Amino acid sequence: MRVGLDDWFVRNIGVLKVVLRVVFGVFWLIDGALKFEPGFVAANTPIVMTSGQPAWLGWWFSFWASATSSNVALFAYSTGALEVAIGTCLILGLMRKLACTASFFLGLLVWSVPEGFGGPYVPGSTDIGTGIVYALVSLLFLVINATFGPSRYSLDLQIERRFPGWKKIAEVKSTQVRALI
Repeated sequence: MRVGLDDWFVRNIGVLKVVLRVVFGVFWLIDGALKFEPGFVAANTPIVMTSGQPAWLGWWFSFWASATSSNVALFAYSTGALEVAIGTCLILGLMRKLACTASFFLGLLVWSVPEGFGGPYVPGSTDIGTGIVYALVSLLFLVINATFGPSRYSLDLQIERRFPGWKKIAEVKSTQVRALI
């Protein structure tokens, strides 16, 4: 009997989803840690790129430029702290539902504010930005958790054994999803 690559993925799906979650957490952790490097705030002032944006989005960028210009360091370090927290939670498998949800919204915020929606409307642009990719991967992890259920390799599972109510923070309800598949 020949075992194909498809069989290998099916047999190892539990480990694969953990490895992917941890790798994604490492990305967030590195991203957040770099925000605390000396000179980061000075090198990224202003945080919001208002030049070269389409006129119909002017209100969005004006709002964020005024909101962040009074204390750029607070905005940068708060974002870095949230990224470190998301990365740590993903690596440890702690509060996964909350971490993926925060990751989704922070990815959208990063994409829409400092990345300026990726700037695909600027001449010569070849990239839509990384923030949207982070948001979509976060959404994918929520779908994976809903489809395959709790992870054996997470702190959440250990906490849930002692405190069943922890599932509300850690797990995506999956009974409806499984019924549809």
